[in-house]
Amino acid sequence: MRTVRRLEATTPRTAAQPEARPAFYALDLGAWRDYVTLLHPPYTLWHLSYVVLGAALAPTLHYDRLGATLLAFFLGVGVAAHALDELNGRPLRTRIPTSVLVLLTTIALVGAVGLGLLGAVVVSPWLLAFIGFGAFIVIAYNLELFGGRFHSDIWFALAWGAFPLLTAYWASAERLEPAAAAGAAAAFALSLAQRTLSSRVRSIRRRVQSIEGRITYADGTTETIDRRWALAADERALMLMAAAVVCVGVAVLLARAV
Repeated sequence: MRTVRRLEATTPRTAAQPEARPAFYALDLGAWRDYVTLLHPPYTLWHLSYVVLGAALAPTLHYDRLGATLLAFFLGVGVAAHALDELNGRPLRTRIPTSVLVLLTTIALVGAVGLGLLGAVVVSPWLLAFIGFGAFIVIAYNLELFGGRFHSDIWFALAWGAFPLLTAYWASAERLEPAAAAGAAAAFALSLAQRTLSSRVRSIRRRVQSIEGRITYADGTTETIDRRWALAADERALMLMAAAVVCVGVAVLLARAV
């Protein structure tokens, strides 16, 4: 048999030792690093890119409305939703005090809703429907209200994928057209793929104690299976998908600016 190829890390890890970080983007614990980790940087940028795509798909691109919509979703998704998620069981294990998480959630939600109300006055009262849904789903999803009925793959894809794109499109066009539906379908599918990969990754990092095994290939070579092996492909795919969506958003916005 050929020489065994080992792809695991050189640092020894006991079977009962959990993965050191609760997420691939998590920084070391403490001080400002906890707040960066709380923002889920690659995921926040990913979902804010749907806002950019929605505005860029609209027949008329209003940069002031896009800026306000981006800020509202940053506050609602990037800050409030993630602060609520950390309040609900401390999945990222940050040391941010509970009182600070509550304060961040309150300020961010008030800011996001306030921007939405301003848009309803300036742009269209129909934006009130988007505001209501957004405020509801941030709380219901992250606190797993109603028995977790809204904490599912489908609701995630709707709320974090299709919804930002549709909201940004409406804010610029003041109507929804086939382009918006097609864009929302793409954002929904991408978010569903994200959820599929990230759910498995989270489970391995936060719940699994050890993974042990070996793959034997047809040519006789073998590969050790461990925790790092189980995480590598999915997390690499998530990082590449996040980068791709952000780049597409920037590219489309630059194309509209010409």
